[in-house]
Amino acid sequence: MDWRDRYAEKLTTAEEAVRVVRDGDRVVIGMHYQTPLALCRALAARNGELRCEIENSISTFVSWWPHGGRESTFNVRTFFLQANDRPAMRQGRLDYVIAPPTRADDSYWLDRKPDVFLVSVSPPDGDGWCSFGMSVWGAPEVAREATHVIGEVNPRFIRTGGDNRIHISRIEALVEAPPVWKYLRRPPRDDEENAVTAVICSLVGGEIVRDGDTLQMGTGTVSAALAEFLSHRHDLDVHSELIFGGIPALVDAGVVNGRRKTQHPGKVVGASFGPLSAHEFAAVDGDPRYELYCMSHTNDIGVISAHDNMVAVNNALLVDVTGQINGETLGPEIYSGTGGAFAFSVGALHAKGGRSVTVLPSTSLVGGERRSRIVAMLPHGSAVTVPRVYADIFVTEYGIARLKGKPLRRRIDELIAIAHPDVRAELRAEARQLYGA
Repeated sequence: MDWRDRYAEKLTTAEEAVRVVRDGDRVVIGMHYQTPLALCRALAARNGELRCEIENSISTFVSWWPHGGRESTFNVRTFFLQANDRPAMRQGRLDYVIAPPTRADDSYWLDRKPDVFLVSVSPPDGDGWCSFGMSVWGAPEVAREATHVIGEVNPRFIRTGGDNRIHISRIEALVEAPPVWKYLRRPPRDDEENAVTAVICSLVGGEIVRDGDTLQMGTGTVSAALAEFLSHRHDLDVHSELIFGGIPALVDAGVVNGRRKTQHPGKVVGASFGPLSAHEFAAVDGDPRYELYCMSHTNDIGVISAHDNMVAVNNALLVDVTGQINGETLGPEIYSGTGGAFAFSVGALHAKGGRSVTVLPSTSLVGGERRSRIVAMLPHGSAVTVPRVYADIFVTEYGIARLKGKPLRRRIDELIAIAHPDVRAELRAEARQLYGA
């Protein structure tokens, strides 16, 4: 049968498509840009009719579905929260999964494979291949392992190289729905935040990143802005979980060219794009220099460490003066998730010539009060996203601290030196009391 006939044969309504979900099923929903909103709404309408386990991260199902105050019969799980998800987490409507480390030859599904996969896909190409668009995350693996795959067609989806496609023959049913996702870059922050970000990124780009480095940039205001401060460098490469705005301009300028890359030479590799401008969005579509792969590949510590001169740049919420990094909780309250910070920090430090960089403004505004993000001791209940044994380089707007291989007292001195000047004396007194340093 021709793929065009298959496509027409598989078309149905969202309500009919989700009838495949049975009581007790594990349903996985595509992450981020892959989240199929029409299918999600149709599944949400079956609340009370069936009980099932739903897994969805980054655009979490529970943060917007119209439950209408009814008690949920869905157990919704996520391993990364966004702002819209945090109220649901506090209300107990969302279950947080501490994501295990990924490996290219291992399955994420440690206990039970998915029954149903709901995901957005592009229209088929001339050979019947659909794309997962701007995000792969774990979609190809889930599609290979799920019993049923249901696709919501999004005509805006781009195509890339790598493992970013699924054949129409693997999709059981298709739903056509108006695309609603916007992919454009976020508006600029306020002037003070932009100024702090610029200073930090200038320090990283000017004093830490070197010609020929392979870069990873993590989620967050500071690290995501780094690309705009690298135009003076040469022969840079990218192997990252997220490919942020600013990188396409470096590719077009020849700054990022993959010439010295020891894995996937000549390619910009990630699991997803971050928000892009309209120009960047058009530029990456169909460009063979961009390849998207599953997180089990991009975040595999062995794959990361195989890149010579790997430089991982990640944000932190809080750092204690011994080098413990918290990037996911506010005390015991889940704020985001581990993401790729641990894997890339470890992988970078196991790479030949590798460096792990943690970037953070020295302070943040909490309830109208300016508080230090470098603290003597992490608050009670805080997660340690990256342990201090993997603490390497830290950058605030007040400078660079290098901790790797240094004794405890030197570590404390280095970190206090880049804290906000108003809190340094207090930090030193607390450190003396806690650590005798």
